Amino acid sequence: MAGYLFRRLLAMLPTVLLISLVSFLIIQLPPGDFLTTVVAKLQQQGQTVGSDQLAALRQQYALDKSPFEQYLRWMSNIVLHGDFGQSFQYNKPVSTLLAERLPLTIGLGLATWLIGWTVALAAGIYSAARRYSKLDYVITALTFLGLAVPGFLIALTVVYLEFKLFGQTLSGIMSPEFEGAVWNLGKLLDVLNHLWLPVLVLASGGIAGTIRVLRANLLDELHKPYVTAARARGLDERKLLMRYPTRVALNPFIATIGWTIPALFDGEVLVASVLGLETTGPLLLNALKSQDMYLAGGIILIACVLTVIGTLISDLLLAAVDARVRIGYTR
Repeated sequence: MAGYLFRRLLAMLPTVLLISLVSFLIIQLPPGDFLTTVVAKLQQQGQTVGSDQLAALRQQYALDKSPFEQYLRWMSNIVLHGDFGQSFQYNKPVSTLLAERLPLTIGLGLATWLIGWTVALAAGIYSAARRYSKLDYVITALTFLGLAVPGFLIALTVVYLEFKLFGQTLSGIMSPEFEGAVWNLGKLLDVLNHLWLPVLVLASGGIAGTIRVLRANLLDELHKPYVTAARARGLDERKLLMRYPTRVALNPFIATIGWTIPALFDGEVLVASVLGLETTGPLLLNALKSQDMYLAGGIILIACVLTVIGTLISDLLLAAVDARVRIGYTR
């Protein structure tokens, strides 16, 4: 097990470097760069930018270097100084922009993950244990609906109904009058009033998928010989269900931690844009559209690191709960 862990840790560094390099180069594939876009906008407004001024700006932002040289300079600053660079579009350090968005992004992600898993595990286990019951049919219909309807469409529908029925617009994480105000009970209640919609929308697709997979896995396990043998020995049905087949059926969900952890950081781009949430998702989208390479590259790099770490954690948890996986790692 120690040897496996060492090999995985050793492979993490080149994996992160390769993904960050490819991502950084892909960001720059479209013709032009950030300054080209700015100059084009100024020219549309009737303004001109001299060639000397443009050359000075290119030198200031290191855009006169080759993409590979820009990557080496950017990565060395991150490793040696923890400096992710300066955002072209916002004219702020990338670390400052991320610090402004991370609390909301992680808070939403954690709330969505906890609520989604709690509901999905309970519904999935019940649906498998009470197969073809009336409630099983209801759960199945709702899960198919959740899988079929995109999250951003659910967000648009709920926002429209909220405005049509109650005359309220659920946009952002709090009402305008509470922005910048000191935290108190009124502000907390207002945030919770705005929080339920994005959590509901973000969790809907994940809940539906988790229920379907858990139900299928658990039904498969319930028909295996070891379950029949346990029943023949007179083991209590509820104890049997939770102690053996459910543990095995949960393996795929432990494996999803690999992309659940970076999802806490990324934020849902479309849903966040529809609901006006200041998470890292829309920030990444704007950075890619404007070729703000340091901002986009910083977000992608952090997401990559979290993905690699999350995958390692999920593999170790799988080994902890399943002896078959643990034996495979020790070979």
